[in-house]
Amino acid sequence: MSEADAEEPELVADVLDGDHRALARTISKIEDRAPGYRDIVSALHAHTGDAEVIGVTGSPGAGKSTLVDKLAKTYRDRGLTVGVIAVDPSSPYTGGAVLGDRIRMASNVGDMDVFFRSMSARGQLGGLSTATADAVKALDAFGKDRIVVETVGAGQNEVDVVRTADSVVVLVQPGSGDDVQMLKAGILEIGDVFVVNKADMDGAATTVSDLREMLHMRDGTTAGAGHHGAGTTADGSDGDEDEGWDPRIVETVATEGEGVAALIDALDAHYDHLRSTGELDRRARTRTAEEIRRLLRSDAADLLEEEIDRHGGMATLVDEVRARETDPYTVVDRLLDPLADCVRERRERDDPAE
Repeated sequence: MSEADAEEPELVADVLDGDHRALARTISKIEDRAPGYRDIVSALHAHTGDAEVIGVTGSPGAGKSTLVDKLAKTYRDRGLTVGVIAVDPSSPYTGGAVLGDRIRMASNVGDMDVFFRSMSARGQLGGLSTATADAVKALDAFGKDRIVVETVGAGQNEVDVVRTADSVVVLVQPGSGDDVQMLKAGILEIGDVFVVNKADMDGAATTVSDLREMLHMRDGTTAGAGHHGAGTTADGSDGDEDEGWDPRIVETVATEGEGVAALIDALDAHYDHLRSTGELDRRARTRTAEEIRRLLRSDAADLLEEEIDRHGGMATLVDEVRARETDPYTVVDRLLDPLADCVRERRERDDPAE
């Protein structure tokens, strides 16, 4: 048994016992994809499902970090424990979080019941990597009551936050035409609560009015699409529309903590709505199906990379195709045949009747 294998059960036990140092080590292993991390996440999975997960997104400069800081403080004032994952831009050199060392969560310094972690997006679209979803599981199993995922705010691809969060908060700052256009580009569909932050600035009332009009248009013209729409979900079940929930608009001045209580009230109302309508379970099923597919794609891609190397590498295959010695379809068949044969053999062995 390797040293990593021997450490895993103890680390899992310490996380479940509420050891913050063990939690930090676990998330480091998850982020680094260190040996044994999958076994750790698998062991923690049975202890998840109790936390309320909140995604916070919006364009850079909208005040997400300040709002999340005040949100965590208010939750703590109400006796709830909090975990925060801030997904920062990836360093092009190390893959680490460029903003990972900046001072965050100033209102919660020294509070052990607020666990903050800045993580790298690792180039994933929307700023949420598989590692982030696994870190959410670790915080959930640890026993955090609320988990907040603050995303990079990179535009339309931010819809990935939906795969992790029960409720999605979209921040907009007043007087920014670019923010309104960004919402029109796609983020509008994922929001459950919209926050006009820096509401003491000129233009706040206009921004609120614009948001109301856009949400009305969304509900009137995009039924069946996006985060709230009906259709078939990723798990193959019927996706009933998230009926009865009208996205809330909340005005805040995060630097002063103004409006944060109203934001929490809106989030609580949305979570109650999810539970009472069965939407919470539907979203959880969709996330699980997406996670399984994502992991299958990732692991299958790794196997195929090994097979490419076995055939001399991609450059060799490209040379063969360019020389007209073969073609892309034949190359793919050659790479996939051994994997397909293994799957068929396993299927026949497990179920000879087929």
